[in-house]
This record gives sequence, C-alpha cells and structure tokens, in this order.
Amino acid sequence: MTTQPIIVCLCGSTRFFEVFRRANFDETLMGKIVLTIGCDTRNDTDLFATFTEAHRNRIKAELDELHLRKIDLADEVLILNVGGYIGDSTRAELHYARSLGKRIRFLEPPHDVARPIPASRDEDDDVPGYLRGDLL
Repeated sequence: MTTQPIIVCLCGSTRFFEVFRRANFDETLMGKIVLTIGCDTRNDTDLFATFTEAHRNRIKAELDELHLRKIDLADEVLILNVGGYIGDSTRAELHYARSLGKRIRFLEPPHDVARPIPASRDEDDDVPGYLRGDLL
C-alpha cells in the first residue's frame, strides 16, 4: 500500500517571497505536496496597479480567507518566520492552524510563543529548523 504524501501549507510574510520559493522547492523534494501563496500583493504591484485601494483591500481579505482554506487541507503548517518575524496575518494563520490541531513547524526557532520548542533535535544543527521539524 502506498502512503499518501504529507500536505504542508507555507505561511509567512510575502516580503520573504524568495524564502517561500526555497521552502516550496525543499519541501517538494522531500516528497510533500506544498500549498503556498498564489500571488504576492506586495511585490506584484504592477498586476494590482490598476485596482483601487478598496479593491486591493478586498482582494487581500479574500486571499487571506483562501489561505485559511489551504490550512484546512494541510496536514502540517510551516511558518516562515525569517529573523523571528511573525506578522499579524501569519500570527492569525498560526492560531488558526493550532485551533485545528495541525502540526506546526518553524523555519527558525520562534521567539514569542507560549510553549518552547522541544529539546530534542537531529544531530545536524546546520539543517534549517523547518527541515528538522521543530514543533510547538
């Protein structure tokens, strides 16, 4: 019997678009199905240039809701907290994923969470946290 691949949803600030790309690449090579951002309203400004601010805000709210549905589908969530940064949208996604009992991993050890990361680690400390599977 073939096991189903793990589905991981990437969450983080779109200011770290290259980190999304790298995590998508790495997770895919590990045999996972990756759910990630579909567009970047921060960096795709040329695509959104003709929209009014109200229209852009509505689109952002719709994309935020769509990302929550991706979390619904995921087995686990990978928080891309570059430099420890977790913005409001990512924090909301993190709390939502926790409320669903999803496995949570972080790119870097989180600085501002209620529960510490477990002490056990893989032998190779040079491996990024999201590859080690740091959990909360």
